[in-house]
Amino acid sequence: MVRLKDRYLLVNIVYTDLPTGQKGPVPDLLLYNQPTIGELRPQTILKGIRSQVNALFGDCGSGSVERSLQVKYLSTATSTFILRISRAHYRLVWAALTFMDRLPVKDGRPCVFRVVRVSGTIRKVEEEAIRRAKLLVLAAKDEMAGKASSDALNALFRGDKDSVRNLALVNDDHDDAEMDEGEVSDG
Repeated sequence: MVRLKDRYLLVNIVYTDLPTGQKGPVPDLLLYNQPTIGELRPQTILKGIRSQVNALFGDCGSGSVERSLQVKYLSTATSTFILRISRAHYRLVWAALTFMDRLPVKDGRPCVFRVVRVSGTIRKVEEEAIRRAKLLVLAAKDEMAGKASSDALNALFRGDKDSVRNLALVNDDHDDAEMDEGEVSDG
């Protein structure tokens, strides 16, 4: 029996327009990583991706991703979602996400769909989503405190595992990291 092999894509929605009438001092990092509107549903994401794949790759591309494309997780609070796609066609979906410039809803806001991680297992993608959410909170706290350069922000954009491990050791009072000083991650 043949096992179907899939890829999981962790996608982050980054907004390019700044909302008007912001009250109070809000960190710039949070202005671009805002929560998504409630109208965004997994079905609308799929519809937008499928239409973009059809526009870029025609009927052949659209037919190849039709059966295996699925939204496994959508968080409107963190503007993050996880897609499942067959291993042979995940690059088509990645290209379509790169060319999408608005939310696939009526009068959607301008945004960038950033593919943060591609993995063969959903477990690793979920771990990366949790790690990035923690780093975003730490970077926002550092920006509110007035620190010029944030280690959390650098780790968030670099994706460097050693800097993330060191940051977890230094900031263990800020988050619920399960990693102790002598413990080494397998990942």
